[in-house]
Amino acid sequence: MWKSVRSIFSLNDPGWGRGGGGGDQRPPQRPNSDGPPDLDELWRDFNRRLGGMFRRGGGRPPGGGDREGPSLKGAGAGIGLLALVGLLLWLASGFYIVQEGQASVVLRFGEYKHMVDRAGFTWRMPYPIESNEIVNVQQLRTVEVGYRNGVRNKTLRESLMLTQDQSIVDMQFTVQYRIGDAKDYLFNNDFGPVPEEIVRQAAETAMREVVGRTGVDQVLYEEKEQVAQGARKMIQGLVDRYKAGISIVDVTIQQVQPPEQVQAAFEDANKAAQDRERLINEGRAYANDVIPKARGTAARLMQEAEGYRQRVIASAEGDTSRFRQVLAEYAKAPQVTRDRMYIETMQEIFANTSKVYLDSRAGGNLLYLPLDRLIQQSAAETARGSQSAPAAATPPAAETPATSRANGLRSRDRDSR
Repeated sequence: MWKSVRSIFSLNDPGWGRGGGGGDQRPPQRPNSDGPPDLDELWRDFNRRLGGMFRRGGGRPPGGGDREGPSLKGAGAGIGLLALVGLLLWLASGFYIVQEGQASVVLRFGEYKHMVDRAGFTWRMPYPIESNEIVNVQQLRTVEVGYRNGVRNKTLRESLMLTQDQSIVDMQFTVQYRIGDAKDYLFNNDFGPVPEEIVRQAAETAMREVVGRTGVDQVLYEEKEQVAQGARKMIQGLVDRYKAGISIVDVTIQQVQPPEQVQAAFEDANKAAQDRERLINEGRAYANDVIPKARGTAARLMQEAEGYRQRVIASAEGDTSRFRQVLAEYAKAPQVTRDRMYIETMQEIFANTSKVYLDSRAGGNLLYLPLDRLIQQSAAETARGSQSAPAAATPPAAETPATSRANGLRSRDRDSR
């Protein structure tokens, strides 16, 4: 095919410049044939060649003879060859490449046909039958609201917002999004000159609504993250309602502060609020330290009082029981019971006394008894006996010298009476 084209248009063709009748119509030779050919001359020769080729199909050549059939066949073959080459080139223009992370929306006569979301080499019908739009669906796009190219470059028309308690805040934030549906993104949005304008308008509307339902302290200090998340959900709801084909990834609050005119007053109020919180925390810490101690002391006192109550009650019940037993024994033997009570009382009194004074009017001689040492010795022997013998089988206490002397004194006293 290409050889035929070269044979038709080649300037070195031996038949170049000949007419239809066979006369030699070669251009005159230049005096100096060794130099390069003249461009004007080549152009004129090329025009004469084309003119001679098309004259072959319209009439007879000047020199006579019938060469109409072969000339028409050669011209038809050349035109068909050119048409075939053009058709192949036209069909080849339908091939294109879809990169990773991109989607291709194919249009047929301007109407949506299908979408190609796989990466690779693909083909569609050539223009003007079909065309395609390449959309990057993985690119993370960013829209700035309240500022442009820097937080200091503010846009007050977008950044000033009214809170629930009738206060004004100056907020700058960014919205990150991706294209979720390429078809909706291309056909359901009237972007104008700025494609991200729909996201900016939806973000500004949603943020104003969220801030308008929140107090100034929550927006400035306490609930900034909750405000951002609430605005993200609302922005996604707005773009989904309009079928914009956009997926909101994140909303980040870059800066939020009071307006510059009242910023000093807000700082003073913030310091006062911080002092209040500090004092409240100190009071809570002191209360947490004192209250448990007071509760522990109260619980200890209550337990001690309860123990004292139980001890007093038990002691009173024991005394009552002992008195009843003594009363019963006293009714049986009054004198013996009286003597026993006297001895036990004197023993209890002398156990706590280190000095004993005796009345010497009954006798002439004063008898000294070392009762303190005798009492200590008796207590020691009693303690040793209680440690060596079991509690369940404790033998009766042996009569000590002090006890025997006390019994002798009591009997002598009874005789004197």
